[in-house]
Amino acid sequence: MKDIANLFGSMVFNDAVMQAYLPKSVYSALKETISQGKNLGLDIANEVANAMKEWAVGKGATHYTHWFQPMTGTTAEKHDSFISPAGLDGRVILEFSGKELIRGEPDASSFPSGGLRATFEARGYTVWDTTSYAFIKDGTLCIPTAFCSYSGEALDMKTPLLRSMEAIEKQALRILKLFGNTSAKRVFTTAGPEQEYFLIDKEIFLQRPDLIYTGRTLFGARPPKGQELEDHYFGCIKPRISAFMKELDEELWKLGVYAKTKHNETAPAQHELALVFSTVNIATDHNQLTMELMKTIANKHGLACLLHEKPFAGVSGSGKHNNWSISTDTGINLLEPGETPHDNAQFLLFLVTVIKAADEYQDLMRISAASAANDHRLGANEAPPAIISMFIGDELMEIFEAIESGKSYKGKEKHPMEIGVTVLPHFPKDLTDRNRTSPFAFTGNKFEFRMLGSSFSIAGPNIILNTIIAEALRQFADTLTNSKTFTADLAALIKKTFSEHKRIIFNGNNYSKEWIEEAEKRGLSNLKTTVDALPELISKKSIDLFSRHNVFTEMELNSRYEILLDAYCKTLYIEALTMIDMTKGKIIPACFDYQSELIDLFRQKKAYGGFDVSLEEHFLKNITLLSANLLKKLTALEKAAAEFPEQRSGEQQEILLRGLFCRDRIITAMTELRLTADELEMLVAGKHWPIPTYAEILYSVI
Repeated sequence: MKDIANLFGSMVFNDAVMQAYLPKSVYSALKETISQGKNLGLDIANEVANAMKEWAVGKGATHYTHWFQPMTGTTAEKHDSFISPAGLDGRVILEFSGKELIRGEPDASSFPSGGLRATFEARGYTVWDTTSYAFIKDGTLCIPTAFCSYSGEALDMKTPLLRSMEAIEKQALRILKLFGNTSAKRVFTTAGPEQEYFLIDKEIFLQRPDLIYTGRTLFGARPPKGQELEDHYFGCIKPRISAFMKELDEELWKLGVYAKTKHNETAPAQHELALVFSTVNIATDHNQLTMELMKTIANKHGLACLLHEKPFAGVSGSGKHNNWSISTDTGINLLEPGETPHDNAQFLLFLVTVIKAADEYQDLMRISAASAANDHRLGANEAPPAIISMFIGDELMEIFEAIESGKSYKGKEKHPMEIGVTVLPHFPKDLTDRNRTSPFAFTGNKFEFRMLGSSFSIAGPNIILNTIIAEALRQFADTLTNSKTFTADLAALIKKTFSEHKRIIFNGNNYSKEWIEEAEKRGLSNLKTTVDALPELISKKSIDLFSRHNVFTEMELNSRYEILLDAYCKTLYIEALTMIDMTKGKIIPACFDYQSELIDLFRQKKAYGGFDVSLEEHFLKNITLLSANLLKKLTALEKAAAEFPEQRSGEQQEILLRGLFCRDRIITAMTELRLTADELEMLVAGKHWPIPTYAEILYSVI
């Protein structure tokens, strides 16, 4: 058995290690920088850097890297060794300076910048994020950093996330002071992501070019068994998968990641790992590490980890549920209703803040879950629709309705859970059910944002949540500051806010057609695709919001719009080219081979005479017709790919037209080609079909 307590955080330069390796004065100065945002002098940085190096070398590290999160959705790192020449005799010494710790200089023009950097404008900076602990991975000291251009614009996910955390902290503290809370000095948003993923056999993965190039299957007929029996969910974990999960847990624990819950998910070959809550910037770092380690550890076990949102048609895709809350440095969860939520005015104010923010900025919440991959998933049976709504439960709804009507609310009595078996333990029944169809559900003392795709960085959605809620808090603080009748004004504000924004609340079945019709009547937006949603990112309303809270400048918002739309186009274009290549190089030759076999058999039977050849004729006729249709659909996709507009001027309208072309032409042509190819898969003999089928992929790991 591993000593988990000693294993946990053993590869992290955490607080305990800092105290052991740093002089008290240096440790105190560093803690002030972390907790109060004070500037860190170079002399202190030199001391910290030397201590980090000594600790890392003692753990076997030979290199260091500034570990950052560019706008690629993944992480980036450039490794430098600790060695420096000691003189002219060929000896070396190990050095790591404060300057090297604080700042790095990656090539900014080689990462997505949305026009902020040209090829000849290469200088960028990575800057040490003192709020996130350094760690050792693969023999390298990794220093979490922010990434910006030479002119100061954010080129990463972390910088605006840290800005948004400061924005919501500032406004939340204003509200708390109005309630007489002067003990809280800091307010933190926290997140606990639930990561879904697929594990398949690596050898089979390598036989599927579509999985290699795009992360999802572009072809594949439905297998005889999918997830109809619901037998995989929470089922017994197979030994090979269990070994992977065990190693993943241990490696994450070494890095201080709170890996907590693991289980089989709904679809065959699908699984989930949930992390315990931590501050949202740390949770983002940890989720990026989790996704990276999932892939590398799967490879060691002869597996391939798929983080695509919809790797297989016809079965559940993979999401990432972002559990979000807001707490003080004194340990108070501001979304904790307590035993009597109807009497908890502070809780009710923070809750209507979220209701107001979600209603007024539905479009931004939708954008935070937008991508070409996630468009395949949203609205299916395992994911909420593209319509933003909130679930708050029956009790809270009744409380707000009582406030709105001016009636008193006495509270619901808790009842014991009656199961009908006397020997089972008795426990109080929750006052409210859960709603797993809601995109944004209140689940007791937090909100679960369920729309995120499995491959997403959680930074983007949390930037949105932090900022829109900071704006609602700002408006409330402005309204209540200097109030002469605070209690009455507070009650009126809660009542007014609920009345104006209750349309966003829906406690029913979000999957139903009736809800889509009802949402339209309520005036809720239904931005079905990424291309529909993204223009809202650069609206005047959004620019004013993010500029007001210093989260994004107008230039940074425009760059992100271009990056996200460009990624959408490139993703679909790569998929189109992959489909064309697989159809020409694999599927058509397989059809030829099988037709040739049928023709030979037909001729042999005819030559001997007296044999019934109706079966051969039937299959040959159907395959010939489908093959002709396949060529027609292939030609249409090739034509669409050839006509894909080139990017010339870089103007936003031009980029949008490219996105609309992908949505309307490329996706349509791909869908039609796939339908025909999947029909052929059901007719062509298995020995001729050139790629592993769904049945072989989903049930290969035993």
